Order: sequence, then structure tokens, then C-alpha cells
Amino acid sequence: MEKKIIITALVLGVTAIILGAFGAHGLKKVLQPEQLVSFETGVRYQMYHALFLLFVGNFSWLALKEKTIVFYLVLVGIVFFSGSIYLLSTSALTGLKAKFLGPVTPIGGLFLIASWIYLLYAVIIKNSN
Repeated sequence: MEKKIIITALVLGVTAIILGAFGAHGLKKVLQPEQLVSFETGVRYQMYHALFLLFVGNFSWLALKEKTIVFYLVLVGIVFFSGSIYLLSTSALTGLKAKFLGPVTPIGGLFLIASWIYLLYAVIIKNSN
């Protein structure tokens, strides 16, 4: 599972860099400034959590079950949070009717928050044993 977490983290990191460059160079001329800021927020949170997964994947005294839970919380969180932001911020450009995704973004944020809280919980429990 550690290898799966690390590979996923690396893929998320690479795609965050690609999307960031695309936003800075390709979308800058076609999106409104607030749409671009929103897109960049999605990229930033994707990168933060790619790095977080690298840490989790290499965290030696965290049990496999705990790593797996954090992994899936982060993965769902990134897809919901960053994914919905990407689609919402580019909907005028793509013509995609993405308004329904508005409530998905905070749900993704809750998954990301839950991943950090669960890791905190796991570390405190491990530390108390």
C-alpha cells in the first residue's frame, strides 16, 4: 500500500504542476481573474495533499490500516475539492454546466480536513501506547 500511496502522490504532484503551468500560461488570457484565482486554489490544494501523501506513505510507524484510511480520505477530497474547482472555474470556457458542483467543493474540503484529523488521531493513539 505504501508504494500505491507514493505513486499516487507523485502522479498528483505532477498533474498539479502541469495544471498550474496550464493555468498560468494557457488560461490566464481566457479566464476572468477570479476564475483563475479559483483554479489556482484547486492546484495549490492538490499539491499540498500530494506532499501530504508522500509524507504518509513514508511514515514508518503508522499502521497500514491508518495509511489506507488517510489515503482514501485525501484521494476523495482532492477529486471532490480540486476537481470541482477545476470544472467550475473553466465552465465558461468549456461550456460545461457545472453549477451543480458547487456543493461538492466543500464536501471535498471536509474529506481533506478529515484526513488531517484522522492522522492526528492516529499519531496521538500511537504515542499514547
